[in-house]
Amino acid sequence: MTFRKVGLNRRELVLGAAGALAAPAVLSTLPSVAEAAAPLQGGAHPTHYRFKLGKFEVTTIWDGAVQLDGPHPIFGQNVMQEDVAALAKENFLPETRMEISFTPVIVNTGTEVIMFDSGNGDGRRPNAGQLSATLAKAGFTAEQIDVVVLTHFHPDHIGGLMEGGQPLFPNARYVTGAAEYDFWSPPSMAEGNLARVGKLVQSNVVPFAEKTTFLKPGDDVVTGIQAVDAAGHTPGHMAYHFESEGRRLLAWADTTNHYVASLQRPDWHVRFDMDKEAAAATRKRVLDMVAADRIPATGYHMPFPAVGFVETHGSSYRWVPASYQLNL
Repeated sequence: MTFRKVGLNRRELVLGAAGALAAPAVLSTLPSVAEAAAPLQGGAHPTHYRFKLGKFEVTTIWDGAVQLDGPHPIFGQNVMQEDVAALAKENFLPETRMEISFTPVIVNTGTEVIMFDSGNGDGRRPNAGQLSATLAKAGFTAEQIDVVVLTHFHPDHIGGLMEGGQPLFPNARYVTGAAEYDFWSPPSMAEGNLARVGKLVQSNVVPFAEKTTFLKPGDDVVTGIQAVDAAGHTPGHMAYHFESEGRRLLAWADTTNHYVASLQRPDWHVRFDMDKEAAAATRKRVLDMVAADRIPATGYHMPFPAVGFVETHGSSYRWVPASYQLNL
């Protein structure tokens, strides 16, 4: 490669200087940086994600998220704060702050539209409780929901069943675990240490008892959707296995509540788990199954769109977010 020496003659220098002198006059006619800038819009977030699973169509719905201190001591109650902070840092997460998101699931079987959990409702607005508002953006109306399946009765799963004192899903029948209902439904549960949940069950779940089918693990919601034992988080907590035309997916609800702290470390105790040892055993059993069968999963508190895979990572596990696998 050769380079040509470039020189400027006197005329070019004079013209260049004149252009430089004229530049401020030209620039003065343009809007200032402040005037030209668009206003800040604030954060934005997708409202839903949809994919085919055999003949089923699965949609995950954004109910919102909350930011709070953590992960420790919410996650890793039985270990040191330093251990939890180190794991967060290793995974490019803040060591003292975290986000918990909420993702109900809708399955359109072709004959029925089935909603899994109802989000937070008005109890956590404006940050969460967005389900009723985002349904339309996802292409549904509340009247189209035929079945509402409740994985368990924590407030972020049953809070959205009522809107303005009225049922959000006026045409729906309900499905939940018999053990979960039997534990939470007695009026006495609206008193004492568990009163916050017990009162909400009385107002949001018990009124639908006559329209509710009570399942045990292994029972079908409909053909292709089967209840899976996942007790520990609550006494009757259940996951649900979907299968259509050989395509499978596990909706594990709150089996693991954080894609790093309780998935990579399933033995770590979680504040939200009522029976912490049983919940840890359930996590390992469910994660082993999903990893061994190489099937996709959706978790209520996984990062939106809350769909991915689990891989074994030494003696632990790692969450692998779905990319285009479910589009094919």
